[in-house]
Amino acid sequence: MNKPIKVRGEAERDIGEAYRWYAERGRGLAEEFLRALDAALASIGRHPQAYPAVFGDIRRALLRKFPYSVFYIEEPDAVVVIGCFHVRQDPRRWVARG
Repeated sequence: MNKPIKVRGEAERDIGEAYRWYAERGRGLAEEFLRALDAALASIGRHPQAYPAVFGDIRRALLRKFPYSVFYIEEPDAVVVIGCFHVRQDPRRWVARG
């Protein structure tokens, strides 16, 4: 059973920043980033517990081909995305959102 995905505002901003960064580099990278993100979100919705818990109830899924992670919390009726960060960013940034 697929759980619906809810993306918090902060996570939407993270995604927008990454999209804009890749769009500035051209060659379709921004669209490719969104496809990788969509694939990760679909997988999370199908199997939310397949990804490791990295801090308390916060889980992390890595994007393919891009150095980004999706951080989320599984709730009874949905999966809530709290952030989408470059893997080299300070982890305290996403921990504070949980």
